[in-house]
Amino acid sequence: MARLQGKIALVTGGASVPGLGSATAVRFAEEGATVIVTDRDGAGAERVAAGIRAAGGQATAHAHDVTSEADWDRVMAAIETAHGKLDVLVNNAGIAVLRMIEDLTAEDWQLQNRVNLDSVFYGSRRAVIAMRRAIAAGRQSTGSIINISSVAGLAGVPGCGAYAAAKGGVRLFSKVVAMECAKDQIRCNSVHPGMILTNMQGVAAEDNAANYDATVALIPMGYMGDPSDIANMNLFLASDEARYVTGAEFVVDGGMMAH
Repeated sequence: MARLQGKIALVTGGASVPGLGSATAVRFAEEGATVIVTDRDGAGAERVAAGIRAAGGQATAHAHDVTSEADWDRVMAAIETAHGKLDVLVNNAGIAVLRMIEDLTAEDWQLQNRVNLDSVFYGSRRAVIAMRRAIAAGRQSTGSIINISSVAGLAGVPGCGAYAAAKGGVRLFSKVVAMECAKDQIRCNSVHPGMILTNMQGVAAEDNAANYDATVALIPMGYMGDPSDIANMNLFLASDEARYVTGAEFVVDGGMMAH
């Protein structure tokens, strides 16, 4: 139970329970990481961090708007001041505003790209700089950036135009980061969840009701996944077990993309 012992890990979008970020933060702490949980909902992030501490783990929380470069600078400065390094970044924060194209507005498009794609650039850029600095100083030897995409970033899903554009961007951006940083021993991979039982999935069901049941019916395993399924994939990618894995995409979807 110490696969991340000594590692400092930042998980964005970690307030929602059940959610991929909160499940990842808890799982990382169980394996020995010191976790920084961030979210626009600072109080919610603190509740998740407090739960980790109550269970014997190490965690702190920050209110964090991932669309704000100033907020990224503030959070990263706090982490470097407190810990001197950042071993793992999980760019998890995201939203889903699902509309068929005739109902999709420019505002919907821009918001989803800001939250789901721009934030991944902001965070990855700063993480690479911090990781390179700490590696050069001998405070860490490797780094891992894990960007949460979606199966909607791999295949067309009705109602997901803006969401898919952003998540597809996350997929290819992750490969570029991997190529640019491989020589530094900084890895970058994307994770592509399918239908997972989270609070966001409930919102998606309301926004895209016409296609929701049909999409669930496409899951070969016959049921929706649990946030822990994504957390365990993130754990592998964060750990030294994945030391030779970079520029890859990991689909966790009960077989949906095997069609």
